[in-house]
Amino acid sequence: MPIPNTITRTLELPHPTDKVWAAVTTPEGLAGWFGNKVEGDVAVGNDLVMTWNEGHVAHLSVKVVDPTTVFAYCWHVYGVPQEDPRRTYVEFVLSPSATGTTLTVTESGFAQLPDEWLSSYEGNVGGWKSELGELADYLAAS
Repeated sequence: MPIPNTITRTLELPHPTDKVWAAVTTPEGLAGWFGNKVEGDVAVGNDLVMTWNEGHVAHLSVKVVDPTTVFAYCWHVYGVPQEDPRRTYVEFVLSPSATGTTLTVTESGFAQLPDEWLSSYEGNVGGWKSELGELADYLAAS
């Protein structure tokens, strides 16, 4: 079975757009729910370095910063050999809603992977479900 190209998750968050934006685009916000430590300046062309207490490190190559609307980056596919140059594209799209903010997260580029790496796609499907749950918890607590 070929690997699907895209993972999309949409959340309705009962928080103002600027609060959600800060959570998904600032090193402090990202470290509050996604990684344990995030370093770098959030600007197009820059890399953010995200680390987890378990030792995993991810480099987020920032591609789009459209304040309070779109934040996007490319990153290495978890579970794929480190030397493999392929990356996926992750995009956070925020829009005001009647109850707060609609957040749509899309990760694309999985179709470029060979079928035997299906577990990498499946891992990210579960990963986004878990991480976005942590985002919702982080926003509720802050």
